[in-house]
Amino acid sequence: MSNLETLMVLVPALPLAATLITAIFGKHVLKARSHWPTVLALVASCVCSVALLLAVRDESQRVQNPKAGWEHTIDLWTWANIEGAIAPPPAAADAMVANVMVANVADAGDSVGALPEKLPFRIDITLRADALSAVMLVMVTFIASLVAIYAGGYMHGDPGYWRFFTYISLFVFSMTMLVSASNFVLLYAFWEAVGLCSYLLIGFWFEKPAAVAAGKKAFLINRVGDFGFALGLFLIWTTYGTLNFHDAPGAAPGVLGQLRASHPELYNIVPAGVATATCLLLLMGACGKSAQFPLYVWLPDAMEGPTPVSALIHAATMVTAGVYMVARCTPLFALSANAQLAVSAVGALTAILGATIALTQTDLKRVLAYSTISQLGYMFLALGAGGFGAVVAGMFHLFTHAFFKALLFLAAGSVMHAMGGVIDVRRLGGLRRLMPTTHWTFLFGALALAGVVPFAGFWSKDAILTVVQERSHQGGAYALAYQSLLGISVLTALMTSIYTFRAFFLTFYGPQRVPHEAAGHAHESPPSMTLPLVVLALFSLGVGAAVEMRHADVSEFLGSTPSLAAAFGQATEEHGALAHLDVMITGTAAAVLGIVIAAFLYLGSASRAEWLAEHFRLLYRLSYSKLFVDQIYQVLFVWPLWLLALFSAWVDRWLIDGLVNLGGKIPREAGALLRPLQNGMVQFYALAMLLGVLALIGNMLFWP
Repeated sequence: MSNLETLMVLVPALPLAATLITAIFGKHVLKARSHWPTVLALVASCVCSVALLLAVRDESQRVQNPKAGWEHTIDLWTWANIEGAIAPPPAAADAMVANVMVANVADAGDSVGALPEKLPFRIDITLRADALSAVMLVMVTFIASLVAIYAGGYMHGDPGYWRFFTYISLFVFSMTMLVSASNFVLLYAFWEAVGLCSYLLIGFWFEKPAAVAAGKKAFLINRVGDFGFALGLFLIWTTYGTLNFHDAPGAAPGVLGQLRASHPELYNIVPAGVATATCLLLLMGACGKSAQFPLYVWLPDAMEGPTPVSALIHAATMVTAGVYMVARCTPLFALSANAQLAVSAVGALTAILGATIALTQTDLKRVLAYSTISQLGYMFLALGAGGFGAVVAGMFHLFTHAFFKALLFLAAGSVMHAMGGVIDVRRLGGLRRLMPTTHWTFLFGALALAGVVPFAGFWSKDAILTVVQERSHQGGAYALAYQSLLGISVLTALMTSIYTFRAFFLTFYGPQRVPHEAAGHAHESPPSMTLPLVVLALFSLGVGAAVEMRHADVSEFLGSTPSLAAAFGQATEEHGALAHLDVMITGTAAAVLGIVIAAFLYLGSASRAEWLAEHFRLLYRLSYSKLFVDQIYQVLFVWPLWLLALFSAWVDRWLIDGLVNLGGKIPREAGALLRPLQNGMVQFYALAMLLGVLALIGNMLFWP
């Protein structure tokens, strides 16, 4: 096993080892030191991820065929292998595919040759390394390491301390495996695993009914999206004859492999309707996992879990899975302009919907939750714009968002820790004097989220606005639609700045208000909590500009990913946010205007905001009540299903069980009728025999 392969295995293996150690020894041996296996494993996994990123960069620069990109896979073992499972479908058996495969063998000596008459259903536990997975692994493990360090102080003294870190380690292991998977089945397996971990962590304080309900809500709503995802995988299998990303010997060309990357015309064999249906089903899965409309309602309730869980879910793990999957499947979405527009439309609608609700929420963590929903919408908006630049913009925002959103949630947790669990901004105020480190780090996160130059969010948000603007200028049937989406995204940027600084001003400025739950012990959080805040604040300040200054190199690196290589080769112009000054000026103006509006309403007299709420009472109530989406779902889905469940229970108990019980009662009742004949009286038996003989004689006499 090479050094590269060793790193590929170590990245997920270390969190798995921490999971097992903490689960076995945490409760009775490690106890209050249960965080150490998790912290050490995640830090080591992060170091391995960085080393893997550097190795992938070096290898990708030496690639001989840039059109195919670079990847490396390692098969650990075979999970399932059914020979002759399916005849090669058209997308795998077409003459064009066969000619390309044969030519590939002749030219490069590659092991992928002509197809057999029947294709196997083979699922290997295969890990992959490429540019996209390497970037994701660094982001996931780095944020998770800081969250674990922070959680050591935040969760101190909790009865379930060991259990919490067991779940955290399992969560990170599942996410690293999801990112490292090289086939759709393995991706789906760990897609479900991160869903399970989120259920366990959201409902961690299971003695609280609200936490239990939130965990079940997240689990069930994700089942809806995952059902669509599963159907999408079935369609991919029957269309391409394989579920592998990569090319493998004796199998159809990988769905996202190097062969199709170097010959993108092979994708054109897929019928347009099938391509659109496949993408929409994949989008359905992404909407569930990444909390997009209409399946976003689980994420705000996930705040019932511990704050480090919120930071991990919102910044680096579960909700990023859908964005990663759509980015990974770029060649599939490129086959359908309708599907791409659907991705952008869902993203834009979710972005403005989340921002609209966040404007009036009073729970600090819930404001940030709706902010996550909105920012994820930005990422989908970019991915749906199509083209390599759109993928880079979407992944750029995912990367920067991880830092400033983790910062904001951990800072909110610091406030909650100091205020005795109170997080209602109406009961807080003037905390900058009591919590200076939390105040300044929260400010850095707020500026990044609002998109103020030079903070990280400025660069990635403007990159998204740029690609959407470019897509609207390309003409075609959907030019006007993308122009409208661009307007929505600018309005969302303004609203983002308003609700972010509304929460910031109400919490840290104005008269000092400390809730009685703090019991006079309000103070700055311990170093184990503030150190991760400072690190994340520095990254929120500088990581966006650092990436932007190396924009061409970063684009070329991501373009070496096989599934992105074709789009990279077709890109006509690579640019950064500075290439479009009009977008930069518009985005910055929206951010600054939002801060000014928030300052006017919430730093001055409280009557200003109250006057606004009073004169726009209907709009205020719609926003505060979350547009009544939960109530609408309750009426449209929950109540009908509840009534169906009651009816089904009645049918099961009285109709089905009644028929089964009737079958058991018939022999018993028949036996009860005959039971008096067996009374043990000899005289009765003699009389019965006599009557029987007389009946026989009568039958012989009268019916000869």
